[in-house]
Amino acid sequence: MDIFVFVKQTFDTEEKIVLQNGIVQEDGAKFVINPYDEYAVEQAIQIRDDVGGKVTLLSVGPERTAEALRTALAMGADEAVLISDERIQGDEFEVAEILASYLRGQSYDLLLGGNFSVDNGAGQVAIRLASLLGLPHAASITKLEITGGQALAHRDAEGDIEVLELPLPALFTAQQGLNEPRYPSLPGIMKAKKKPFQHLTLDDLEGAASLKAKTIRTELTLPPERKAGRILKGELAAQVAELVLALRTESKVI
Repeated sequence: MDIFVFVKQTFDTEEKIVLQNGIVQEDGAKFVINPYDEYAVEQAIQIRDDVGGKVTLLSVGPERTAEALRTALAMGADEAVLISDERIQGDEFEVAEILASYLRGQSYDLLLGGNFSVDNGAGQVAIRLASLLGLPHAASITKLEITGGQALAHRDAEGDIEVLELPLPALFTAQQGLNEPRYPSLPGIMKAKKKPFQHLTLDDLEGAASLKAKTIRTELTLPPERKAGRILKGELAAQVAELVLALRTESKVI
C-alpha cells in the first residue's frame, strides 16, 4: 500500500512567540512537527506494518522543514519529499494546488494529514486537496481500519461519532485520540539519515511555477492581555442586573 502523509512544521505552542512589526521572529524559536500531523504519521506507520507498503512524507515549506521530516522519518516513515521555493507564499489555496501537482504524478492508496495546523488553524489544505484530486475524504477521524480496498473510519462529530466507509484511494485527517504517536528511537534517528529524501522546487512540478496565492496576511498581532476578574457583590437580583449591564455595555456580547 502506498501511503502519503502531509507534514507541516509549526512553532512549538509551549514556547513564547515574539512578534516584531507584525512578523513572528524565528531566531531562537523552537519548531516541531504539527502535533496533529504526528497522529497521521503514526497511523500510516501502523497501517504499513499491518498490510505492507511504503510511507512517504510530503511537505510544502521552507528549508527548515527538513528537520521535522527527519523526525518523522526517525519515527518509522520510509522516505520524504520537501517542496521548497522562495516563490511560495503559503496560503491554503496555493499549498493544496502544489500538493495536487505533485500527487497527480504519483501512485497512492491512502492520504493522511492532520486535522489542522496549530499555527493558523485553518484546516483547509487537506480538504481542498481531496477536492482537487477527486477523492472521497473524512476529516477529524479518531479510528481507521483498512480492509482490502475499503476504509472504515470513526469521525469526531461535535461530541458524537460518525462511522463512515469509504473506498480507496481516500484522504483522511487525524484528530487527537486516533493513536499515541511514538517517540523516535536512537536507532530510528540513525536510520533516518540514510532514508531517501527528495528536495523539489516549483520548477519540478508541472504547472506549479505559475501558481499564485489567493490571500495575503496584512497584519498579525498578539491577543490583548487578559483583564482581572471582577466579583459582584450585593443581593442576587442586583448582581444579575450588574452582570447583564456589563455584558451589554462593556463586553458588548448581548
